[in-house]
Amino acid sequence: MAKPVEKKRIVVLLLVSFLLTLLLFGPIKRAILGDNSKDVEVIPTQVFYANHVAPILNDHCVTCHRANGTAPFALTSYEYAFRKKTTIRKVVEKGIMPPWPADPTYSHFLGENFLSDDEKQILYKWVDQGARYGDSAKLPEVPTFNKLSNLGKPDVTVYMDSVLIEGNNRDKFYVVKSPFEIPNDTFIRAIEFVPGKHQLVHHLNADLILYREDLKQNVFDGIRFVDEETVPTELAHENLKILNDDGSQPYFYHSAINYLPGVIGTIYPEGIGGYRVNKKSAFYARDIHYAPIQKDLWDHSHYNIFYSKTPPTRLTKEMMLGTNGMSTIHPQLVIPPDTIMMFSTRYRIPSDMSVLTINPHMHLLGQKLKAYAISLENDTIPLIRINRWDFRWQYFYTFPKMVKLSAGTTIVVEATFDNTSDNKNNPYNPPRQVSERYDGDGALMRTTDEMFQFIITYLDYQEGDETTSLDPTR
Repeated sequence: MAKPVEKKRIVVLLLVSFLLTLLLFGPIKRAILGDNSKDVEVIPTQVFYANHVAPILNDHCVTCHRANGTAPFALTSYEYAFRKKTTIRKVVEKGIMPPWPADPTYSHFLGENFLSDDEKQILYKWVDQGARYGDSAKLPEVPTFNKLSNLGKPDVTVYMDSVLIEGNNRDKFYVVKSPFEIPNDTFIRAIEFVPGKHQLVHHLNADLILYREDLKQNVFDGIRFVDEETVPTELAHENLKILNDDGSQPYFYHSAINYLPGVIGTIYPEGIGGYRVNKKSAFYARDIHYAPIQKDLWDHSHYNIFYSKTPPTRLTKEMMLGTNGMSTIHPQLVIPPDTIMMFSTRYRIPSDMSVLTINPHMHLLGQKLKAYAISLENDTIPLIRINRWDFRWQYFYTFPKMVKLSAGTTIVVEATFDNTSDNKNNPYNPPRQVSERYDGDGALMRTTDEMFQFIITYLDYQEGDETTSLDPTR
């Protein structure tokens, strides 16, 4: 048996060994994982663009800030970054950039884009130290991107006809047909919509129309754009030549593609989701909404098609809560002027489901949102929390792995709307009452109206789904 003095000595030696391990493990781990590992970053004494800043910009910024990107300026070189150094610091400090509304302390998603505290401090320090260039040998290569797509190289690109959006500060609503032909009938894995003018397209809901060759001679017949506000749906179909030559209706894949500001297309691993596409087909934007603008702009948006190597084995489904959905909003979505109000909606699911992607949607008065599920055992399953809503960035958030929700689970969504003059996005000054149908003049939802939606893309549950990765690169 060890004597008391020896025991004390052993404890001291173990403590010293533990402290030395803490001090040494960080550098060892950095040497193994590299300096870009988020949880092991260190802030260098001297910060340089080539050594320290360029890797951060490549990881978090140049997806948008590049030639032909969605951002108004590039950050792909030292000259560009130096010119915008003050702006970089300002938007990072305010949490505006990079735009990732979802709170990473609540839930995680594929492709999440936020800066660690160390990365922020490196950017601040670089600006404070004079934004120096550094060692060119340490400069990383700028990532390459496809000019037409955010998802990679598409197999087919289908352009909408160009349209001039009048700059009269009014919402514009169109029904648009974009026909195309491919060599053979096949299966597609994903469809991506890319607006010609980012932030001009408020939203798009489009179907995929499949034509049989024996029933449709010329898919390119008819006009392309119809004003949704002035032309009834039946007449729009006639003008666009949507129907088959004999007057029958072709097959529609409903909501094959949807778009909101900031959205990047979703692509799942092979076998999940996807569609069959015929040799003769068309995209039918039954609802494309252009936001109010102050000067005339041309839009030339396009669709990208990605073929599938194999037929899909599991088809996705969609559930919409809230506005136009299957659950009621409490209280009714009417927001009086000079008020900040919270609303909620909930839905109890009837069968087991595997959640893939979620999409919250509000307009300009949205302030914050939280969604979670409550199981029959009263366990809470976090889905998403957005502490500061930004109308310009409304992602389709895809989970790293499928999230199982068992039958009887209740999905709860809570949202706060700010209809005061403190809300810089408030479309009215002074504030006025806003609701889902403020003006009451029809079914079209304008930017100045409000919405509270929560859209869920899911599969019927199968054993093992909760361990299945949704990362298409794996």
